[in-house]
Amino acid sequence: MPRGHTQIPVAAIETGVPALIEAREIIAAFHLMIRRKAEGDLCPWIERGRASLVASFANGVDRDISAVRAAITSGWSNGQTEGQITKLKLVKRQMYGRGKLDLLEARLLGHAI
Repeated sequence: MPRGHTQIPVAAIETGVPALIEAREIIAAFHLMIRRKAEGDLCPWIERGRASLVASFANGVDRDISAVRAAITSGWSNGQTEGQITKLKLVKRQMYGRGKLDLLEARLLGHAI
């Protein structure tokens, strides 16, 4: 499908519901704040978010503001850990009812049985 066809319905929806444009801009601002590590923009973003369609998300960010601040300012990431956990769960589901822990360990670590 050509690119222009998907933009027409979005534009039509946004014309009918202008609050969606603002919500999209607020979410884009959140992503930009995270990427730029602009921790100083967090409180103004929460206030702007609370007055929009993403109020529930903004309230959740505010409830866990210390973790969000740490995520913005910290150079650490748990992405590698989350990837390993996802891999483990995938293999575990694939093997459900087929083997015990020794087979799971062999499959994950590549040991010969």
